[in-house]
Amino acid sequence: MKKVSIRHSISRILLFSVVLLLSFSHNAIAQEESQAEKVSEAKGEASKEPATDAGAAASSMEGDPAKGKELFNSLCAACHKRYKRSTGPALNGVTGRHEREWLYQWIKNSPEMIAAGDPEAVAIYEEYNQTAMTPFPQLSNEDIDNILAYVEQPKPEPSNAATTAGGENQGGGSGSGVSVEIILGILAFVLLLLIGVLVLVNKTLNRFATANNIEVVQSSKRKPIWKAFVENQFLVIVSAIFLLLASAYFVYGYLMQVGVDQGYEPVQPIHYSHRIHAGDNQIECKYCHSSARVSKTSGVPSLNVCMNCHKSISEVAPETATEDYSKEFYDGEIAKLYDAVGWDPATQSYSGEQKPVKWVRIHNLPDFAYFNHSQHVSVAGIQCQKCHGPVEEMEIMKQHAPLTMGWCINCHRETNVQMEGNKYYEKIHEELSKKYGVEQLTAAEMGGIECGKCHY
Repeated sequence: MKKVSIRHSISRILLFSVVLLLSFSHNAIAQEESQAEKVSEAKGEASKEPATDAGAAASSMEGDPAKGKELFNSLCAACHKRYKRSTGPALNGVTGRHEREWLYQWIKNSPEMIAAGDPEAVAIYEEYNQTAMTPFPQLSNEDIDNILAYVEQPKPEPSNAATTAGGENQGGGSGSGVSVEIILGILAFVLLLLIGVLVLVNKTLNRFATANNIEVVQSSKRKPIWKAFVENQFLVIVSAIFLLLASAYFVYGYLMQVGVDQGYEPVQPIHYSHRIHAGDNQIECKYCHSSARVSKTSGVPSLNVCMNCHKSISEVAPETATEDYSKEFYDGEIAKLYDAVGWDPATQSYSGEQKPVKWVRIHNLPDFAYFNHSQHVSVAGIQCQKCHGPVEEMEIMKQHAPLTMGWCINCHRETNVQMEGNKYYEKIHEELSKKYGVEQLTAAEMGGIECGKCHY
């Protein structure tokens, strides 16, 4: 019997194919990078003159921007932004609108300038609804120069602007118009096709050798991949570090979701459609959850509240039905309500036999977090949808918001306190508005992010 030796030609060809694929991809990426460099250079030349002008303007400014940033954040940021109008005007470009000596006087004592009838001061006072700027007599001219140097810095361009523009120019300026992804996809397809051909050739040769009684032997034995991997300490250490980091990432993500029940939508013993009650019939939320006005909790409505209407409504209108819930389904749920309260619709009387309804709680804050519904609903005048979402559109009630600590704090930082017609806040608003120099106060400025407000 003849013996033939296989010299690992298949593995060599595969190795050659991989090298070829990498070389093509490297060339394609290099071409793409060179085009991106050309685009960035062109953009740099186009923006060279404005940058020079901005640099000259910045260099002409007096003061230290770093020190000015600290002063701005501590004294000015509550009312002003550099590039956007806020409670007061945007400060970028203010040195071009007013003389520096005028700015010194205005910042140190603006009410005095308004009372003196300064035209510029009065114009600003009238433009911003007669909201007086807080005077800062403690600031020296050097401090004001530092602030002005900071606010007059040119607005930074968005970091993704160059990337977006470069991508557009690459697509339009390349000669072939073929992206790197398409080239790599074609090369990968060719590689897979070559592998398939080699596998078929190998099988054909093996069948040919078997048919001719030719013994196929391997010329040498290779070490198993797993054994070679274990013996390579560098690869083992790198793999272990990668696995540990990946595991820590997923474990952290999982632990951060513990106790967060956003989207929780349990099935209740009696189906209650908020879509029908709060949406179609426009029933006020606080009609059923009446304790939300005066109590810490909103409360679960008692069944006698339901019976205020359903003593007369024993079935729903046909147009109320949907594809998922038929009229018969809704009528059956009303029958469950009657069974629970012991109501006989035929005799229009109570039997006296009642059954408890085991409602499933949806929103549940931890015991160490204090939340008062009346403070938010009655005092602050916040709508229920702010926290509970569009309940008037929900067929089945679910937890809309995450109800996490960060979510509550962000709301306190962003929500202005309702002052109109609210005597509770009149005195404190007058004092704090002078302190912060704002027209409207947020809950955070009134102490809404202090630890003791929710944890005590």
